[in-house]
Amino acid sequence: MSGHSKWSTIKRKKEKTDGQRAKIFTKIGREIAVAVREGGSGDPASNSRLKDVISKAKANNVPNDNIDRIIKKAMGETSADNYESIQYEGYGPGGIAVIVETLTDNRNRTAGDLRHYFDKFGGNLGTTGCVSYMFAKKGVLALDAEGLDEDKAMEDALEAGASDFSADSSVYVVYTGQEDFAAVRDDLEARGYSFMSAEIEQIPDMYSNLDDELMVKMEKLLDMLEDNDDVQNVWHNLEA
Repeated sequence: MSGHSKWSTIKRKKEKTDGQRAKIFTKIGREIAVAVREGGSGDPASNSRLKDVISKAKANNVPNDNIDRIIKKAMGETSADNYESIQYEGYGPGGIAVIVETLTDNRNRTAGDLRHYFDKFGGNLGTTGCVSYMFAKKGVLALDAEGLDEDKAMEDALEAGASDFSADSSVYVVYTGQEDFAAVRDDLEARGYSFMSAEIEQIPDMYSNLDDELMVKMEKLLDMLEDNDDVQNVWHNLEA
């Protein structure tokens, strides 16, 4: 199968999660609340978006008690009604393509913050569609390779409906079509697999490199974007 696993990108996100767990919990909590509102139910069995977000929460080690509390709170309040999902696109240092997914209750504030970040580090916030054509939405499920047989994991993934599988020494990454993500995830969970990461990601068609100076700027841009409370996900085509 193809070897386009970019675990270094996922790993960077995981390391940041380890250092800023409270912020990650807050962001996922916002996603859960919006999923409850938009799906009209606090039951993941009848609310597929909520089920996907709960899967993401568990992959980020959010305790079940926290998840249940957020769902119950969301069922009884209207604050989630203020949030809207907005995707921003732009170019980072050296022309790196960047997509920023946000949930915000103040689009002017969010747009202003993001424009400031891009400008500060030599990039620019672009218009809708300026880079998204370079990306494809795919389901991405990362499995800790320790204790797993690669051939068996690949066989199970393909039988579950995965479109691709890649491996390195520490992780197996299962790719699915966007529409197949939930079914493949549920099938693998039923087979006893657990995930280090499980969500719909925006995967670039190709990757770009930066020299050391521009890499430093790009890392700082990513840090500022990920630290922003309104930012849920950041995707880019930097060759990590």
